[in-house]
Amino acid sequence: GLVLGVYSSEKDDGAAQFTSAGDAFDKLVSGKLRALLSLCGPPLKKGKTRIFHGLHQDFPSVVVVGLGKKNAGINEQENWNEGKENIRTAVAVGCRQIQDLEIPCVEVDPCGDAQAAAEGAVLGLHEYNELKQKKKPVVTPQLHGSAESEAWQKGVIYAEGQNLARYLMEAPANYITPIKFAEHIEQKLRSFSNVKVHIRPESWITTQEMGAFLSVAKGSAEPPIFLEIHYLGGANADDSPLVFVGKGVTFDSGGISLKPSSGMDAMRADMGGAATVCSAIVTAAALNLPLNIIGLAPLCENMPSGKANKPGDVVRAKNGKTIQVDNTDAEGRLLLADALCYAHNFNARAIVNAATLTGAMDVALGSAATGVFTNSSWLWTHLYEASILTGDRVWRMPLFGHYTKQVTDCALADVSNIGKYSRAGGACTAAAFLKEFVTASHWAHLDIAGVMSNKDEVPYLRKGMAGRPTRTLVEFAARLSHDRHN
Repeated sequence: GLVLGVYSSEKDDGAAQFTSAGDAFDKLVSGKLRALLSLCGPPLKKGKTRIFHGLHQDFPSVVVVGLGKKNAGINEQENWNEGKENIRTAVAVGCRQIQDLEIPCVEVDPCGDAQAAAEGAVLGLHEYNELKQKKKPVVTPQLHGSAESEAWQKGVIYAEGQNLARYLMEAPANYITPIKFAEHIEQKLRSFSNVKVHIRPESWITTQEMGAFLSVAKGSAEPPIFLEIHYLGGANADDSPLVFVGKGVTFDSGGISLKPSSGMDAMRADMGGAATVCSAIVTAAALNLPLNIIGLAPLCENMPSGKANKPGDVVRAKNGKTIQVDNTDAEGRLLLADALCYAHNFNARAIVNAATLTGAMDVALGSAATGVFTNSSWLWTHLYEASILTGDRVWRMPLFGHYTKQVTDCALADVSNIGKYSRAGGACTAAAFLKEFVTASHWAHLDIAGVMSNKDEVPYLRKGMAGRPTRTLVEFAARLSHDRHN
């Protein structure tokens, strides 16, 4: 199969404006493609397709897909590069049509941006069907022509990174337990000589005095794991690393503060923070990015057993602060509190944590963007600029002292794990809680609860767990590796 792009016509005559690959193919078939397109009715709108059969012996099926305006660039209102997003969407739609035709291989028009085209193809075709007997036919996308093969390969690696996060988030909680999660990531990193993976058991977590993390884990029969990854891509092993921290609750029942049963199955993806940061490191290693990255993922389940945290219990975090657990379903911040304390051991250039932390974040932004809370404008700028390129957007949220007061005004301990006004500003009070465990001057907390899954909002992702914002984390790390100023 072949997927070719066509731009929206600037003039009213409606003549198709092909990409250079489309033009070349049209010449190859003596102008038949252009002629057929004009016979098919009005010009193709963005993301819409037409399929032609029998035009050329090498390509029995050709899908032509609308790319929108030719020179679409950065859209200031949308905070993304519209041209790149159009390509991702168009290519994904085209590749899926080839898959529906059960054609095993598809060549893809680079559409002027081979990286975006590769991302669209590889993200668009991904589907979790590991456990089904009836599977969709596997389609292998490859670049049509050879002009932009390096950019294409980069796009494939970016997309495969996000697909790894999608795989981990989508898999059932009895398949991705804390130890199986850690082993899966270890296996992905095994071939890289500059990566060390430490799978820390409960005994190690205890010696580290991570009382907040252990208090969540003790409710489950699955033992907790602390996954620690060291990627040494920098010129010197002792260059200050970027430290990624990810919440790794492989199933979240809410604990004693039990969640409603409706939709609870989606809480297999409550380790989305760990999935995205670990997948970003796997991607950074594949790209051989020239910087050091450390990944930290506290992994456990949150279950309501006779040993589980009870509302009102007080636990002690690694830095000595006591925490009143007023709601056992606000457990992710307990894991992160200890992991963030531990992250300060590494003289980090920046600490970035990701977590499916609060339903309030989903209420605030929905699935449009990841909410970012940060104490560093330098860090924010890099994240924001990275997200414009990837189309997987971020939006800055407040870290006001106003919210800190609501978690530190606590009856029995130094901090409460929920704000005293209950639901008001829930994403902001969660971030204020985490800030109590951070002294680093460049820290960002990404609340990814709203972008955890995809219904139909991102057209190049199928329905299911989204693996967002893995590509933004990778692009951010790539930018950091080129940025010489701290």
